[in-house]
Amino acid sequence: MNFYLLLPGIALALLAIVLISLDLVVWEKAKERLAYVTVIGLGITAILVALVGQTPGQSFFGTLTVDPLSVLFDEIFLLSAALVTLSAVDYTRRRSRYQGEFYALIVFATLGAMFLASSTELITLYVALELMSISQFILAGYLKDSTESSEAGLKYLVLGALSSAVLLYGLALVYGATGVTTLTGIREALAGGQPSPLVLLGISLLIAGFGFKLVVVPFQMYVPDVYQGAPTPVTAFISVASKIAAFSIVLRVFGFGLQPLDQVWPGLFGGLAALTMTVGNVAALRQTNIKRLMGYSSIGQAGYALTGLAYASHTTTTGLLFFLIAYAITNLGVFIGIVYVSNLLGSDDLDAYDGLSRRSPIMALGLAICLFSLIGLPLTVGFWSKVYLFLAVFDVGLAWLVVLGLLNSALAAYYYLKIVHAMYLKAPPVEKSIGSDPPLAAAMIIAVVAVLLTGIVPGPFIQAASTAAGVLFPQ
Repeated sequence: MNFYLLLPGIALALLAIVLISLDLVVWEKAKERLAYVTVIGLGITAILVALVGQTPGQSFFGTLTVDPLSVLFDEIFLLSAALVTLSAVDYTRRRSRYQGEFYALIVFATLGAMFLASSTELITLYVALELMSISQFILAGYLKDSTESSEAGLKYLVLGALSSAVLLYGLALVYGATGVTTLTGIREALAGGQPSPLVLLGISLLIAGFGFKLVVVPFQMYVPDVYQGAPTPVTAFISVASKIAAFSIVLRVFGFGLQPLDQVWPGLFGGLAALTMTVGNVAALRQTNIKRLMGYSSIGQAGYALTGLAYASHTTTTGLLFFLIAYAITNLGVFIGIVYVSNLLGSDDLDAYDGLSRRSPIMALGLAICLFSLIGLPLTVGFWSKVYLFLAVFDVGLAWLVVLGLLNSALAAYYYLKIVHAMYLKAPPVEKSIGSDPPLAAAMIIAVVAVLLTGIVPGPFIQAASTAAGVLFPQ
C-alpha cells in the first residue's frame, strides 16, 4: 500500500474533521471564517494532487490509481469546491446556523468524487460514489426550514437510492460474468470473446445507474425540482461536481474495463446523447425560474458531452475532457451570478434580472460572459470546447450527431440570451444599485478569468486533456 499516493485524500479527510471540530468552539458570528479555512485546505490539497501526480502509481492494493486522468479530474473537483465555498459565505450566513457542517459536507462530497475518479475496482468505486452521493443528499435538504429544500433532499435521496441499487445490480452482473472486480481483470476476461447476455444486461444496468448522475434522459426527472429546491450554492456544486465525477468513472469503466466491447456501448451513448441534448434544450425554452432553466440547461450540456462517448478513441475522449473543463468553470460562473441575485434580491425568477446591468454592472458583465461561453461564442472557452468536441466526433464519422449538436446549440442560445436581454435591455424595477459580497465577487472574478484565459489560450488545457485521454487510449 503506497500511502504517499493517498496524501491528497488524507488531507481532505483531515480538513473535514478540522472543520467539524472548529465548528464546536468558534463563536457563531465568526463561523463564516470556516469558509476561508475550507478554501485554504482545498488549495493545499490541490498542490498535493499536483505533486503526487508526478509519480503515477497504484495504492490500496491496486484499487486506486494516480495518473494524469485522475489528477485532471481531482483539480476540477477542488476548484469547483473552492468556488462554491466562496459563493456560499454570504448565502449560509443569511439562511443557516449550520455553517461548519455545510463546508464539511462539501469537503466530504469532494473527497468521494476524488476517490471515484481514481477507482479501478468495482467495490471501491461504489463506496466512493455513495460517499459523494450521501453528502449531496444532505446538502440538497440543508435548509431545514424550507419546504422546497426538504422536498429536494427527499426526492434526491429516493431516486438516488434507486439508481444506486440499479448500479449495484449491474456491477454484480459484470462480476458474475467475469469473476473479477478489478477493471484490469474485467478487461482481460472480456478480451477476444463474444459478450455474454449476462454482460450485456450488466452494461445496460450500468448505463441506467450512471445515467442518474450524468442526468441523461430518461433518468433526468429529478433535476429541475432538485435544482430549484436545493440551496443555490449546492445546486452549483451538484451541477458540476456530481456530473463530472460520473463522467470520470464512466470513462474508467467503459473506456478501460469494458473497452473490448466498444462495438456495443458507444452506440448506446450516441443515442442517449441525441435524446438528452434535445429534451434538455427544448424543455428549457419555457422556464421562468432560472434554477429550473439551468437544470434543463445542465441536461442539454450533458447531451453534448455524451457525444464524446459515442465513439471510443483518443480524439473523442480528449474532446470530452476539454469540454468538461470548460463546462465546470463556465457553469460555476453562471451559478455564482445566480447566488448573487438570490442573496440580494431574494428571487430566482427571471424578472429579478431585469436591468441588472444598471444596478450591478460588474456582476452582470461576468454573468453575461459565462452565458456566452455556454452558448459557445468566440473568445470564450465554450467556443473552443464545442469546436474541438464536435470536430472529433465528426472525424470518426458521426456527422449526424454533430449536426444535431449544432442545431441544439442554436436552440439553447435563445434561452441563454433571454437572460442577457433581461439584464441589459429591460428597465430595472428600481434604479438603486445593489452591493456585492467580497468572497462572492472574488469567486466570479476567478470564474470569468478562467473562462477568458482558457478561451484565448486553450492549447495547454487541450494538451492536458490529451495527456489524460492517453491513459485510456494511448496514441
